[in-house]
Parts: sequence; structure tokens; C-alpha cells
Amino acid sequence: MTVDFLARLQFAFTISFHYFYPPMSIGLSIILVLMESLWLKTKNPLYHNMARFWTRIFALTFAIGVPTGIVMEFEFGTNWSTYSRFVGDVFGSPLAAEGIFAFFLESGFLAILLFGWDRVGPKLHFFATCMVALGTHFSAIWIVVANSWMQTPAAYHLVRQSVKPDGTLLSLPNGTIVETPLPPDYIYVPGDRVRAVVDSFWGMVFNPSSMQRLTHVVLAAWLTGAFVVLSISAYYLLRRRHLEFAHASMKVALAFGCVTAGLQMLSADTTARGVAQHQPVKLAAMEGLWQTGPEAPLGIIGSASWVRDAQGNKIGEKTTEIHIPGMLSILVSGDFLHPFTAAKTIVPGLDQLPSDQFILERHPDATPAQLPALRAQYWPPVPAVYQVYHLMVGAGVAIVVLCAVGAFLWWRGLLWNTNLLVTRCYLALLVPSVLLPQIANQAGWYTAELGRQPWIVYNLLKTSDAFSQSVKANEIIVSIVGFGLVYVMLFILFIYLLNAKIHLGPTTMEQSSALPEKWDFAGQRGHIADA
Repeated sequence: MTVDFLARLQFAFTISFHYFYPPMSIGLSIILVLMESLWLKTKNPLYHNMARFWTRIFALTFAIGVPTGIVMEFEFGTNWSTYSRFVGDVFGSPLAAEGIFAFFLESGFLAILLFGWDRVGPKLHFFATCMVALGTHFSAIWIVVANSWMQTPAAYHLVRQSVKPDGTLLSLPNGTIVETPLPPDYIYVPGDRVRAVVDSFWGMVFNPSSMQRLTHVVLAAWLTGAFVVLSISAYYLLRRRHLEFAHASMKVALAFGCVTAGLQMLSADTTARGVAQHQPVKLAAMEGLWQTGPEAPLGIIGSASWVRDAQGNKIGEKTTEIHIPGMLSILVSGDFLHPFTAAKTIVPGLDQLPSDQFILERHPDATPAQLPALRAQYWPPVPAVYQVYHLMVGAGVAIVVLCAVGAFLWWRGLLWNTNLLVTRCYLALLVPSVLLPQIANQAGWYTAELGRQPWIVYNLLKTSDAFSQSVKANEIIVSIVGFGLVYVMLFILFIYLLNAKIHLGPTTMEQSSALPEKWDFAGQRGHIADA
């Protein structure tokens, strides 16, 4: 196995494990804000009890998520040093902003959230909860901004830095690509490096895909938190335990989930049209679209595979699927009021992507006969992208259906009658449904990252050119095994502790009236009379 493959495998493994936890933390933090605001508004001890219980679940996901994310920062330096040098000037500011805005907020207010229930007033505790929730979202904001810049680079220019004694720094013209030959008057020396430099901080932050992708990621995290609450609440209802607590928790989570699912459908449409505009090769891979033309079909379910010549070279792609004719053209156009006209929208396929001009910029001596073979070098792994994309869509549709069915049962007054077969079947589906947002999150992330290949920075730096030259394959194998063992133990610990907290459930000790001293809602400390 090559160093390139192992470095990719290690990063994919570590980020996949890490990304299991932040969406839960982000989603649960918003639900904590909702529950605690209900407590402040109604002064009902039930909402206080709910907020304290779900804070314990939040703390567990947060405790596992933070250390597993730190590992990736070390990987940038060990396995991806060329990439780190290339994007260092770009990523320095957003990652520093994450440290300032996210970690400072979380570290400053997390202790109050977890341990301040009996020590600070309700309003101050609610403020701490809001700040922790804001911190988790800030972390998502800056990470997604950095990743979105990799998808759609903007507000930058390239410089070539030499190791000459005079420290020559050559700014390259706008539009220059990394493969561009050196100017005639510039002498190449070993160690020359090209890196990206930010022209505008806000131009980098608001790159063409950042806000679309950020909205999509945050809404997905909200759904993840909602389904954690729905799953555990459904379990309690089926077991007929903590019924009042489970009813109230499910109401909050289901209402929140229904609103979020509706917003996510709108976000998905906007994000997909952004991909069509800025990353057409990725869209073609997601839909397995080979032929450029109007009335492009939208795949529902199926598979994609390569077409190869006698020598095994990729010369095309084919799909076997159930599809809706013309629907992809309609979605790309965004004109839903005139579907027959919108269906005539031409959607580029892999037969013409990337364009001839794109290829000739990188291979100026290529002949027309060589263009098809060169074009294939810039295709992402279409079969994999097609499958993970449709897995994400399938999980998303299942989430929307579950939310809609739950809202209908609630409206009809059937959701709380666990003697009914339909209600028990729905609750039984909700218990494992906690996996659906996780599947959608992972599949969506893989769609974004695999669909960008062969680029690590889209159309600028190839993934195969970004890893560290000094790292050996056996060194990465050892670290993969080590990380694997640690992560398996962490996951077992997480499941064990989560199961223990669920079985313990909300306790009466968490009721505000049971505390030896309490804060009244005017912010004044009072004492309960001795028993």
C-alpha cells in the first residue's frame, strides 16, 4: 500500500469517527436552550428536570468529540505537510477564529452549564447554556468555512517561494494554476513551493459555497440532536418509564425536528444548485450523469460503474437506476413553475467534463485525440460518489417521513397512546432512527470529499501532491493501528456510559424543589426551611 493511500485512509478513519460526535453536541445544545427557556418561562420543574438530564447526554458527546478532533490537526503536520504549507496562510485565520470564538466560549461557560445548577441563578445558567451552544456553532462555522474554501477557492493569489539565499518570493498572476510553468526569467531551484495567500479575509469567509454548506451542515446537526432526544424518549414510552418526562421531551424534539427537516429540504436544493454551478464534475458524479444534454434524469435508486477499454483505462461511465426523466434539469434550473421549459436546461455530463480548455491549460501540448484519456484523470471515483450521495438522500427522506408521521400522529392525538399498534410501531422505528442522521452526515461528508477528487483544493492542488514526502508507509500503518485501538475503546466507553445514563434516566434529585437551597426566578437566593 502506498503512502498516498494510507494517509488518505488514516484521515478518513479519524475524521469519520470524530464526526460522529460534533453533530450531536451542536444539535443537543440548541435543544438545551429550548428546554431551559421553557423552564424560565413556565417555572415548571419538569423542564428543569429535562434540561439537567439532556445536559448529561450533551456532556458525554462533547467529552468524546473534542479530543478526537485534535488528532486531525496533528495529521496535517505529519501526513499532509505539503498541503499545510499550501493553505497555511488561508487557514490560519479561520482556525485561529475557531480557537478564540469557539473554544473560549465553551471553556468559559461549560463548567457553569455542567456544575452550576445549584450555584448560580437560573438566568445566569441560561446565559451559560446559550454561550456553550454558540461556541459549538462557532466551531462548525469556521471548520465549514475552511473546508468550503477547499471546495470553491476565492479571494486568494498564488505565490512561489524559493529556498534561494535571497528568499525570492514570486507572486503569480491571477488565474495561475499550480502546474503553470515558471516564467522564462525565473530559475527553478529544488525546494520551490507554491502557496495560496489570502487577498480578503471576508472574501475567503464568504466564498461561493460557504454559506450554503454551513446552513446544510448546521441543520443536519440540529436533526441529529433532535433524533437523539426522540430515540431515547421513544424508548422510555415503549418501556412505560418516565412518561411525563418522555412526553415533554418528545414534544420539544419532534416540533424542533419537523421545522428543521423542512428547512433542510430547502437547504438541500440550494446546496445542490450551488454544486451544479461551481463543481459540475461533482454533480455529474453524484448523479452518475454521462451524457451532456437537456432532460437530464434524476436517479432515485441504482448503481454506477466504469466503462473501460481493452487495456483497463476508464473511457466512460454507466448507471443502472430507477430515475425521473428530466427532473435533474428542472432542479438545476430552479424554475419549478415552468417544468416543461426547465426540463430543457442542459446539464453537463462527464463526457464533456472537465472542459477541453481546462485540460489544455494543464496539458498545453495535448492533441484532440488525447483529450478523452486526459479528461478521465480528473474524474472523481464516480461509483463511490454515486452510492454515498444516494445513501445520504435516502437517509434524509426517511428522516422527513418520520417527522411527518410523528406530526400527524400528534395532531390526531394518537402519539401518546402506547396501547395502539400504530403508535407502538412508530415508537419502535424511532428508537433506532438515531442512526439515520448519522448515516446522512457521514454519507454527505463523503460525497463532498470524494466528489472533489482528485483535488484536495479544487482545481488547484491534487490530493496525490499534498501528502508529506518524508513519511513512510509503515509509520502510518502503526499510527492507524494505534488510533484504531484507542477509538474502539473510546466508542465502547461512550456506548457504556450512554447506556448507563439512559437506564438511570432523569432522577428526582434533579428536581429544583429537592435542592437544599435554590434560586428564585427574581435572581435572589432563598433557603428551603429545614425539614
